[in-house]
Amino acid sequence: MAVLKWDELTYPEVGASAGILPSGYRHVHRRAFLGADVRVFDRAVDALLSWRVHGRAGISVDRPDLRPEPGVDFRLRIGWRGLLVQAPCRIIYTFDQGDRLGFAYGTLPGHPESGEEAFLVHRDGVGRSHFEIRAFSRPDSLAARMAGPLGRFAQDLITSRYLGAMRSLSRVD
Repeated sequence: MAVLKWDELTYPEVGASAGILPSGYRHVHRRAFLGADVRVFDRAVDALLSWRVHGRAGISVDRPDLRPEPGVDFRLRIGWRGLLVQAPCRIIYTFDQGDRLGFAYGTLPGHPESGEEAFLVHRDGVGRSHFEIRAFSRPDSLAARMAGPLGRFAQDLITSRYLGAMRSLSRVD
């Protein structure tokens, strides 16, 4: 499948999820301990790069075979009781630094929010693996603005589902 083409990203602070999150947005920074078994890190990386974390959290990707690579466009899909929300995104950056691996995507026109979300799996110096989510966003559509606190609740719920999905998928029995 060819890379989908959209207009430019809907926010100017491209790549900011890798550093200090910009003002004027709602910030999310959550982290989960995954385990100390050496296999946990590899399982977590596989779950992240294969989009299984998203799938387990209830978010589908229109290109499930997609390997996160900078510049690649895709759509996230979230559905509740007959309501389907499609969210166009672009991979902003990826990184693989041995014990730190992840990627970030940013919003494209048509996404209900404007901002960026980064997913990171890392292993510390004593072999403990963690999953981290860093994001900044603000409503970009009328529906998202009208959702107000309900929209923020939905974002928090999805973030919690990502963390739970990663804990489940990276577990070593």
